Amino acid sequence: MIRVPETLPARMFLLAYDTNKQKMTKGGARLGYVLRAAALTELYLDGRLGEGRRGPVPGTPGADPYGVLAQIAASPRPRSWQHWVRKDSRAIVRTVRDELADDGWIRVQRRTLLGVFTRHEITVRDPRVVKTLWGGASSALRGRPVAHVNSYDAAAVALAAAGELKTVLPGPDRRRYRRRIAELTARTGPAAPAVRRALEQDRSDGAG
Repeated sequence: MIRVPETLPARMFLLAYDTNKQKMTKGGARLGYVLRAAALTELYLDGRLGEGRRGPVPGTPGADPYGVLAQIAASPRPRSWQHWVRKDSRAIVRTVRDELADDGWIRVQRRTLLGVFTRHEITVRDPRVVKTLWGGASSALRGRPVAHVNSYDAAAVALAAAGELKTVLPGPDRRRYRRRIAELTARTGPAAPAVRRALEQDRSDGAG
């Protein structure tokens, strides 16, 4: 049996890797939104984060691997799920990338361009890990009743759909399985819809 990372953000990072092209398909803010939402969703599913009237609220005390719960607890006023999806979205990409590299899941090569800009080239050490994660997401999308789907697999579909990760859900699949995606999203909490709203807002701001 192929071992996979335990945290949902680490899993979503690997699911954004294209095993055919051997490179990441998403970067910057969009991947950051997905990873922040994954951290929020993990806390939500484990009961460490609840849903308040204006946004997430601390729930049962417990582990907070990415410091998201601490940020929410320290906020002087309630803020929306979309706010927390956006906050430090680029930083979490670096955090999860370095975590995966340190734990031996990926190899990161730093290349300097024009003597100034540094690009990180990422290679997954064992592509079977990505394929295993993809298989779980695919099964959640096409298989057993929603109530019996593994929570993290359901979340992977919801987050991939919201963040438009084509490695997991190409556009035609997002349209074909719209109802199923909605059911999986409803089961995994408010963070995934917040990613979709954040991207819509970005597009609106860009258009303006």
